[in-house]
Amino acid sequence: MDRFLELRSFTEVVDAGSFVAAADQLSLSKAAISRHVAELEARLGVRLLHRTTRKLSLTDEGEVFYARSRDVLAGLEEAEAELTSRSREAVGQLRVSAPVSFGIQHLAPVWGQFRQKHPKVALEVNLSDRVADLAEEGFDVAIRIARLPSSSLVSRQLAATRMVLCASPPYLKRAGKPAHPSDLARHAVVAYSYWSERDTWEFDGPEGRVAVRTDPWLRTNNGDVCRAAALQHQGIILQPTFIVGADLASGKLVEVLPRYRSLTLGIHAVYQSRKHLTPKVRLLVDFLVRWFREERWPR
Repeated sequence: MDRFLELRSFTEVVDAGSFVAAADQLSLSKAAISRHVAELEARLGVRLLHRTTRKLSLTDEGEVFYARSRDVLAGLEEAEAELTSRSREAVGQLRVSAPVSFGIQHLAPVWGQFRQKHPKVALEVNLSDRVADLAEEGFDVAIRIARLPSSSLVSRQLAATRMVLCASPPYLKRAGKPAHPSDLARHAVVAYSYWSERDTWEFDGPEGRVAVRTDPWLRTNNGDVCRAAALQHQGIILQPTFIVGADLASGKLVEVLPRYRSLTLGIHAVYQSRKHLTPKVRLLVDFLVRWFREERWPR
């Protein structure tokens, strides 16, 4: 019997709390997991687990062996990571989290290009505007568009995007052009649900910082929905240039109150701080940095 597999089976049973859950985690049958643990106990000559119909618990010997087993497995993983980090080849599954609109409009072409250069990588790309927890959710890299707070994560800026207040010419002809941010209170507004300031929009203008409370008729958690509403002449939006830059360049949308500027946000690749960064993560981040050196949307 493979001793490594015995240790993996035993520790996974303890971590998962059951043989069934451990079998799911290791993609093995419950019978195989049970056999591995039984043969481990037989070889050691001690019982490691108390088994009842309701729960599992460690024996005293099991407590000691579990702690040592975790150390052994952690040491093996560290050794493997160190060897892999010395390789220049990207291998294995690479899980990426990215915002929906940015992921569709500006990252979709990236993956095929990256795959051509690194054919041994299997990519899993999850699009969500929710901020993912890299450690808990198992992501290798996340793309975040924000002013990043201090954290234990490592980040590299790929590009920048400006938040632009804009609307369609037909809407402005019908409703009138705002002369000051305070005028937004009487305009139809379409708001992005995850905007950190919610319904209060702030701008830097000739008289300094100005804040205005808006009353959106539509809130949505997707920037493309905001854009679509603006293109249908339904109101004023505050959206990043990576979404509305082409519309501004074509004249389908026009900037409102250009003397009053909202935030400029960095677009970052974020990953966990590790002593030995795996090649697949390093190579992907380097690829993204090079990709976004070219202008991908009108700035």
